[in-house]
Parts: sequence; structure tokens; C-alpha cells
Amino acid sequence: MSFTVVESRWPDVWLAATARGTTICGDFLAATALALALQGAGAGGLAVSGLLLAATLPLVVLAPLAGRLADRVDSRTLLVTVGLAQAAICALLALVDHPVLVVGLVALLACGLAVTQPCLAALLPAMVRPSDLPQASAISQTAVSLGALGGPVLAGLLVGQFGTRVPLLLDAATYLALVVAGLLLRTRRGGRRTNAVVTPADPRGRAPAWRLRRDPLMLVMVVSTAVVIAAIGGINVIEVFFIRETLNGSPTTYGLVSAAWMAGMLPGGWLAARLAHRLDDDGALVRGVLLTLAGCSLMVLLAAMVPGAGLLVPLWLVAGAANGGENVFANLLTARRVPEAMRARAYASYGAAVQGGSMTGFLVGGALLTVVPPRPLIAAAGGGGLLVVLVFVPVVARAVRRPSPTDPGGPQHQRWTGPDAGLATLGGPAEPRPGAGDTVGSWLSASHVPGSGTSSS
Repeated sequence: MSFTVVESRWPDVWLAATARGTTICGDFLAATALALALQGAGAGGLAVSGLLLAATLPLVVLAPLAGRLADRVDSRTLLVTVGLAQAAICALLALVDHPVLVVGLVALLACGLAVTQPCLAALLPAMVRPSDLPQASAISQTAVSLGALGGPVLAGLLVGQFGTRVPLLLDAATYLALVVAGLLLRTRRGGRRTNAVVTPADPRGRAPAWRLRRDPLMLVMVVSTAVVIAAIGGINVIEVFFIRETLNGSPTTYGLVSAAWMAGMLPGGWLAARLAHRLDDDGALVRGVLLTLAGCSLMVLLAAMVPGAGLLVPLWLVAGAANGGENVFANLLTARRVPEAMRARAYASYGAAVQGGSMTGFLVGGALLTVVPPRPLIAAAGGGGLLVVLVFVPVVARAVRRPSPTDPGGPQHQRWTGPDAGLATLGGPAEPRPGAGDTVGSWLSASHVPGSGTSSS
């Protein structure tokens, strides 16, 4: 199912994390600058909604195709080609001002992101030994969080001084980090490298088949995360009205609260990486995902009870820490259970689930906000998230006990066999029958909801 990494390639980990953090910073920089530009040009909410939809929808719709592309094409070719294309598109964004053209170019940028995100995510497990994967995931999570924190700050400074053209040109330059990473990374996958992996299930060297619906632990992790995000994702729409109107908070307070969630993800990812070494079976990782989702939902529920906006900062720090932990657990579970040849497809599908949940939360939250005050909506979002977690607790228990068709003990109870064991032995699912197909069911937004660090854009 995978190959064994004898020694972890930490320079590759840091290079890939730096490239990803740089591009995330550029994405948030451009998103903030474009939103300000549309608002300043007199565009209404429809244009801004179109911008958000253009940045998110391709990640959902193109997930199966983009993941398969990232699995079948050499990673260096993809990163260099797509990175150059995204830099050119972003440079064009700096030259146009018509809302329709802006939205169209943003959609093209998101199409590239739909490919590069699973490509980079699937490269990470190939860079390090299994025992080092939690630490590598925390490094990547840190880069994403720092980029997401720095982008809006830079946008605020640059737009005020130079308008939107300079921030967008700077964003174009950040995409060149993907090109540099593609050229310098020693670790490569995709194409012949992936397809040449020989597994016991298929000794002829063909890529092993895997389907999400045949892996109960992966399925319950993906579905529970997506549903919780749909439940609490509306806070991204609601909180500006809650802070500014209900709690009478200042713009500065709103900025601090918005940054607190991302700031909390930094220590959360590292704490989860340390804890992951003790979670030596896959069922424990899924329970960790549920626990962190419950933590995010509880903080949202408590937020509905605060008398002042400043009290949201510590709540959002804790929620962000839980979010960072959920990302690490989910990434590690995917690396353990999905065959190397199909790992990018799995990461793309998980990212699409996150984006789909976010979009649902945005739409529901925005619609309800027209008829319901912010405070009860936030309480309902947090309570709904907790209810979803409670519903999935017995589902996870059944999935953990469920035996594999080829292993009476069930793959969920396999143990981590050692620091140099191949990822195929780390509690991976039983291989399907040859010829069962290789599709992953279809389902990174710049929102602070669980899983957003996986696929932020």
C-alpha cells in the first residue's frame, strides 16, 4: 500500500511547509484586498458572495478529478506548472476591475488550488517515517496558520497605502514559492512512482483500489467533520454582527477576535502531534477528531453567553487549538489508512467535505440572520455542533468494532508496528478485491471552522 521511508527528509518538510504557508498568506492577502476593492467600487453583497463562491466551489466540484490528477501526474510537474499558471492569473487580477472578470479569475485560481492542495498533502507522508508524521503535520499546520494570520494584516497595510494592485502582484509572487518547492523537493510522487508500488493485495504492481465507503472509520470521520462544520460554520457570517452590534465591540476588537481562532491553531497542532504518538490505533484517532469537534462546538455555544466582545478572545483561542488538533488527527488518519497511490484523492475529498460544510454554514447562517438575532443563532450553532458529535459517538463505536472482510480482528485494532513500519501496516483498511474500482466519493474557504486548516484558500 505504501513504501517505507528509512530516514525522514526534514528539509523537504520545511520547504513544503514554507511554500504552503507563503501561498496561504498570499491567498488571504488577495481575498482581503479583493473584498475591499469590490466594496469600495460600490459592488453589492451579490458580488462579494460571488467572490466567496468562486473561491470555494471549484474545491468541492473538482475534488475527484483534481485528486486523481495529483495521484497520476508527477508532483514536480504539477507544482511547477500550476504554480506558474496561478502566478499569471493573479497578475491579471491586478489589472482588471470589472466584478465579473474578478470573480472568473478567482475561480481559475481556485481550480489550481484544488490540485496543489492534495498534491502537497499527499507528499507529506512520503517525506517522513510514520513515527515522525505527527510532528511533520504540526509543522505544516503552523505554516498554514501563520500565513492565514499574516495575509489580512498585510492587506490592511498595503491596500491603505497602495490600493489593490500591489497586494495582488505580491500574491502572484507568492505562487512562485510553489514553483521553487516543486523544483527543490527531493521527495516526489505521482506518475510511475506511485503506480510502481507493489502491494500484497496486487503483486502485479498496479495501484491498489480503495473506496471511501468501504472504510468505515474514514467515512465516519469525513461525514462527522463535514456535518459539524455545516452546523457551526455560520458563525463566520454571524460574528461580525454579533461583535459590532450586539456586543458593541470596536473594529479593533473584531480584528482581535477574528485572529484569535487562527492563533489558537498554532499550539493546538503541536499538542495534538505530541498526543498522536500515544494514539496507536485508528479508532483512537477518530475519537480524537470527535473530541476536538466537540471542543470547537462547546466554545461556540459558550460564546453566545458572553456579555462583552473581549471575552470571545480566550474562547476562540481554545476553539482554534481544538481546530488545529482536529486537522492533525484527520491528516494522520488519512495517511495511515489510504493507499499511497490514492492518497491525494482522499485528501482532496476530505478538503471538499470541509468546503461543502463551510458553504452550507455560510448560506444557512446568512439566511437565518435576516430573521433571527445573532446571539440565539450562535447558541444554536454551538448546540447543533455538540448534538452532531453526540449522534456520531455510537456510530464511531460501531465502526471501531466492525471487523474487516479479510481480518476478523478488524483493521481498526491494528497497532503501530514501529518507527520504520510502512504506512500500509499502520491500522490501514483491508484491501478491496482487485477490480473493485479506484474512485473516492465526492463531496483547504478562508474560514475558522474545524478542518479549515486542511484546505484554507
